[in-house]
Amino acid sequence: MKKMALMSLLIVPAILIASGHGDAESSRYFAQTGRETDFWPRVVNFTIFMAIAYYLLASPIKNFFKERREGIASQLEEIEAKLQAAKNEKKEAQTRLNTSEKKAAEIIADAKKEATLLSEKIAIANQNELELLAKQLQEKMTLDERKSVREAIDEVLSENITADDIHLDDTKVVDIISKKVA
Repeated sequence: MKKMALMSLLIVPAILIASGHGDAESSRYFAQTGRETDFWPRVVNFTIFMAIAYYLLASPIKNFFKERREGIASQLEEIEAKLQAAKNEKKEAQTRLNTSEKKAAEIIADAKKEATLLSEKIAIANQNELELLAKQLQEKMTLDERKSVREAIDEVLSENITADDIHLDDTKVVDIISKKVA
């Protein structure tokens, strides 16, 4: 569709120019101007028109393109500043990440050391407690053994020996008491 419109714009003017104006018109123009064509006056008119158009439109067009160039340059500067800020933030974030990773490794190492120390403390405390319990058990067994021996001796003595079975005279009683006192 566009090709057909373009072709018609080129072909129609060529057909009109080719048709010519006839001899009467060209002879009348020649009689008035002394020239066969008006090519050079048209060139002069076009040149004057372009000079006036340049005089009137040159500075606004220059200003438009200058402002556009400056606007694009300022946008590029803003974009570059944002890009640089983003790069700086990325570097800061990477630095913080590295610092955090180091701190995390230190915390883990400290936690492992602390866990080891706590487990050693607990093991030592348990060992001491076991030794204390063993000692208490031994003492209790010794006390129970003595108690059992006393009870057995008391039982044997109370059942088998009576006051009549022991003959104590006064001298023996005095010797026993003097041994106790001394």
